Amino acid sequence: MNKKKQAFRYLLFDVAGSALAWTLFNLYRKRVIESNLFGIDIRFNPDYKFYLGLVFFTLFWVSMFGLVGLYHDPYRKSRLREFGASLTITIIGTIVLFFVLLIDDYVVAYQNYYKILLAMFLLVFALTYTPRLVITTQTIHRIHNRKIGYPTIIVGSGKKAMQTYNDINSEKISQGYRIIGFIDLPNGVRVDQSLILGSVNNIPEVVARYGIEEVILAIDNESPQTLTTVLNLLVPLNVNIKAIPSMYDILLGKVKLNRIIGTTLVDVSFEPMPAWQANLKEMLDYFIAIVGLLLSAPVALILMAVIKTTSKGPVIFKQERIGQHGKPFHIYKFRSMYVDAEANGPALSNQTDPRVTPVGRFMRKTRLDEIPNFINVLKGEMSIVGPRPERQFYIDQLVKVAPHYLHLQKVKPGITSWGQVKYGYAENIEQMVERLKYDLLYLENMSLYIDFKIMIYTILTIFKGKGV
Repeated sequence: MNKKKQAFRYLLFDVAGSALAWTLFNLYRKRVIESNLFGIDIRFNPDYKFYLGLVFFTLFWVSMFGLVGLYHDPYRKSRLREFGASLTITIIGTIVLFFVLLIDDYVVAYQNYYKILLAMFLLVFALTYTPRLVITTQTIHRIHNRKIGYPTIIVGSGKKAMQTYNDINSEKISQGYRIIGFIDLPNGVRVDQSLILGSVNNIPEVVARYGIEEVILAIDNESPQTLTTVLNLLVPLNVNIKAIPSMYDILLGKVKLNRIIGTTLVDVSFEPMPAWQANLKEMLDYFIAIVGLLLSAPVALILMAVIKTTSKGPVIFKQERIGQHGKPFHIYKFRSMYVDAEANGPALSNQTDPRVTPVGRFMRKTRLDEIPNFINVLKGEMSIVGPRPERQFYIDQLVKVAPHYLHLQKVKPGITSWGQVKYGYAENIEQMVERLKYDLLYLENMSLYIDFKIMIYTILTIFKGKGV
């Protein structure tokens, strides 16, 4: 499966459909609406305004479709949900364009406005949704015929796991699960040992090695401790998590049917934000990072000169941190410590830390040392708001006392966070664990509204000089 190629197919047909819709819409305005309005035959002669409108119109619709996630996960599509999303965003987009581009059109009767509005909606919806429906239908048929499959592992090695394996492989109409193997659990005796890929602690390595996209939990006599351990390892990974529902779950009404055919599975994957909010958050990240770099450029230049002239060493400090899905990246900051500050090993800083330079102390209080973090945002490694990234050295210690820390790796780390706003910098592991609860609360309540509140509090912190 080539996800980028599949997403590009959707994008390409949306560009073509939007461009054709704009052309036919202008033809309709000239040949029908305006000709009837003025009582003469008006020809459609494209000029530079038409072509400018064509570019804007196409970019607008591609952005709107991308905003609601129509290019996300291109092989896992539901035609019904796709229809609903396409219909809703086309209605909203048409109304927006009507007030931006068409409200000043000269008309004799308001009925012409309705005709213009309806014509745009029908053209855009028909010419973009029809190719989308064809591509999605072709993809679904290929999945059902087992020509496309998602690499899948089953966590469990007992009776329930083997039953799940047999049920999925015996389905006449495939749901796309291509079982690679099993994760062994204690007392699992039903599975062929040749299909065992590793134990619970090997889950991250197995997922990376085999490119796993789907994980099915089929644990016999599951204990809360076992389930918690498994989920703590799975949640940070970029995988979809499914589970076999128990009779208890069914009787309590916890199982919601989303497929008529195939093995009954409950989706337990954690999506912190709706698709449109997540996409808008990402766009805002890039916008704020660009604006932030431009506005802070004069201050940054002064800080660079002061850092260079007051202490030896590089101006920019680079350090490996762990980001989304456990992937390492290099974070950029203005250097606030003396060179070789960690010659004796990693150590958390505090308010009286002698390793911090005088300039560094000022930068930390005002958070100005984090201006280069905007570069990480532009590289797609960080977000403006999100849990602060830590080093692997401290993560290893945190996980021993708070294994649920790994849940934070489900999202991109941020320049500022709820934990940093409410708690501030941590000076030891105990304080890091205490701060963790605020970041977990953020994770459970992620929204653009919360992000804006955190950004406002961060700005207040900067002006008050209470960064440390």
